[in-house]
Amino acid sequence: MFRVINYFFQSIVIYSFFLIGKILGIRVSRKFFSFLFLLFGPIFKSKNIINNNLNIFSKRNPSLNKKKIIFDMWENYGKTFIEYIFLNYLRNNDSNITVTGETNLLEATQKDKHVIFISGHFANFEMMSMVISKKIPLAIIYRPLNNIFLNPFMEFLRKKYICPNQIKKGINGVRDAIDFIKKKHSIALMIDQRVSEGEKINFFDEIALTTTLPAQLSNKFNLDIIPVYIERDENDNFKIEFQKIIKAKNFQNKLELTKELNRILEKMIVRNPGQWIWTHNRWKQ
Repeated sequence: MFRVINYFFQSIVIYSFFLIGKILGIRVSRKFFSFLFLLFGPIFKSKNIINNNLNIFSKRNPSLNKKKIIFDMWENYGKTFIEYIFLNYLRNNDSNITVTGETNLLEATQKDKHVIFISGHFANFEMMSMVISKKIPLAIIYRPLNNIFLNPFMEFLRKKYICPNQIKKGINGVRDAIDFIKKKHSIALMIDQRVSEGEKINFFDEIALTTTLPAQLSNKFNLDIIPVYIERDENDNFKIEFQKIIKAKNFQNKLELTKELNRILEKMIVRNPGQWIWTHNRWKQ
C-alpha cells in the first residue's frame, strides 16, 4: 500500500514537471531540467552504484574524469526526461537529427528483409527508434515503468510518437517479438541493462548478466544485427549512426555472438561515457 501511495505522489510531481516544461518550451526546459537533475539526481539515485560502475570502467580507462562523466550524465538525464513531453515536436521537426551509416540499414533491409537493432541508453535513446520506425516496420522491446500511475502515459507517448509496436519485456514479450518477426517487422532492443535470466558474460572485464535474446532471434530466424549509436552535441542536436552489419553465421553460437555485442557496446560507451546511464546496477549478480 505504501508503494502505491509513493508511486501516486511521484506521478503527481512528474506530471507537474511535464506541465512546467510545456509552458517553458523545449529550449528553456532542457536547461532548467538539466540543472534540476544535476542538483537533485544524486539525492534519489545511489552514489555507490554510480561510483562502483565507474570504478569498473576506469580499470580499462584510467584517465577518465569521473566528476565530468557524472556531471554530463545528470545533465543529459534531465534533458532526456523533459524531451518526452516534446516527442511530437521532435518527430515532426527532425532537422536536428543527422543520420550516418544509412547504407548499412538499406543493405540489411533490401528485398523486405528485416533485422535486429541493438543499442544502449545513450543520449536520448528514444530518437533511434523514432527514426527507424519512419523508415521500416519496427517493433520495440521495452521495460515498463514500475509506477502504475505514470507508465500508461509513457506507453501512450511511445506508441504515438516513437513506434506504435511496443513489446513488454518478459516471456510473453519474446512470443510477441517472434510474432512481429513473422510479420516481417524488425526488432529493436537495448542490451545494456542487467537481465536476471541472462548469461554471465564479460563487460569491461567484469562478469555481467547479459541478455542473449538478440543472438537467439538472429540465429533462429537468420536475421542480421545492426548496432545503432546516438550522441547528443552541445547544441542538443543528435547524431544517429547505423554501424556495420553483424551476421550470426559468422559466430559459433549465441554466447560468442553476445560477447561480440558486448564488445560493441563497450566501444559505444567509451566514445562518450557522459551520455550513458551509470545509475543502473549493471554488474549486480
